[in-house]
Amino acid sequence: MSQTLQAVRGMNDILPDEAETWEYFESIVRDWLASYGYRPIRMPIVEPTPLFRRAIGEVTDIVEKEMYSFEDALNGEQLTLRPEGTASCVRAAIQHNLVASGGPQRLYYYGPMFRHERPQKGRYRQFHQIGVEALGYAGADTDAELILMCARLWADLGIEDVALEINSLGEADERAQHRAALVAYFEQHADQLDDDSRRRLHSNPLRILDTKNPALQSLVEAAPRLADFLGAESQAHFAAVCQLLDDAGIAYRVNHRLVRGLDYYNRTVFEWVTTRLGAQGTVCAGGRYDGLVEQLGGKPQPAAGFAIGIERLLLLWQASGGESECPTVDAYVVHLGDAARRLAFRVAENLREHGFAVILHCGGGSFKAQMKKADASGAAVAVVIGEDEAAAGEAGLKPLRGPGGQQRVHADDLPEAVATLLYADEESDEEPN
Repeated sequence: MSQTLQAVRGMNDILPDEAETWEYFESIVRDWLASYGYRPIRMPIVEPTPLFRRAIGEVTDIVEKEMYSFEDALNGEQLTLRPEGTASCVRAAIQHNLVASGGPQRLYYYGPMFRHERPQKGRYRQFHQIGVEALGYAGADTDAELILMCARLWADLGIEDVALEINSLGEADERAQHRAALVAYFEQHADQLDDDSRRRLHSNPLRILDTKNPALQSLVEAAPRLADFLGAESQAHFAAVCQLLDDAGIAYRVNHRLVRGLDYYNRTVFEWVTTRLGAQGTVCAGGRYDGLVEQLGGKPQPAAGFAIGIERLLLLWQASGGESECPTVDAYVVHLGDAARRLAFRVAENLREHGFAVILHCGGGSFKAQMKKADASGAAVAVVIGEDEAAAGEAGLKPLRGPGGQQRVHADDLPEAVATLLYADEESDEEPN
């Protein structure tokens, strides 16, 4: 007996009941994004490994520890399953000259990403993201609108247990000054650093600020703040973002330790966090990345965006009482006998042509057994065809969810009869008093 194979750890099947919830959620997301003028883009799951090394940064947890990278056995090319979507989106925009030929772009995508990390609730090795990218937009108004978009989605989903944290990372020269101050500060306290922080001290000291080690929290809190190194332009940009958020009534906390785990960010960064999902409380994160287009070989273009982890957001939505609308079946066609079976096929297709969702019984069985399956399907009506009905070119029509007995209807008149049964209440509500 051969061994039963299982899915790769941290890469999960999404079964029909859950998948229907996902599709309902995705329909809400598409409507939400369209309401802000964002258009879909789809990129490959596999990209050249150098894309992520250049975009994300060599000295990051993602590049150092978490990427699924491999060599293409056919041509020796170094490839990686995408760990995030922004780099891919920017690569596509450069490759197809989207901004230069079509002006600034509002783009979105959703799909699977891959990171080799320890699986935990709402955080898996194959996970799914919604990515939103505004390419070619430089203003603080874009930063603020991206944040407002998130607030709108939480409202649409009925989610209240999220809080906004924001910060400014300034420009490259300002970060360089801050970096030098950080290095000097942490060198003075090198004996207090853990192994991971010592390793990052000279390569990426900003990441030390994001440590989760409880023993380092007081040391990190006393470290030099990037805000003290921001120039007038960076300060003005951040102040403008805050003003727009204040005007919109969006509550936020300025978190000076918010640095994000990707090297391409500058100026505004933000996270939406919750306490309802345990230690991994970030639901949405993003910010401005004005240098990334040029860094990946394109002409300099400002840009900003964010990503939402779908698994985490669904958990939060369900914890907040969110429920999906289950797809409904209008009719279930039962039949007995060869002539009835042949008519049933035609009847089912005719109903579908008129816009009804129909299950045609397959697999035989008695009328009693078939009617049990019809009832279990959730269908509103059963279409019943036996030998007598088939001979007369008719079908029995039986309500399954409401009052009324079975009636016989000519097969050609079934769509109208089904509509009358399904929508009788709606039509009576529309009648004038």
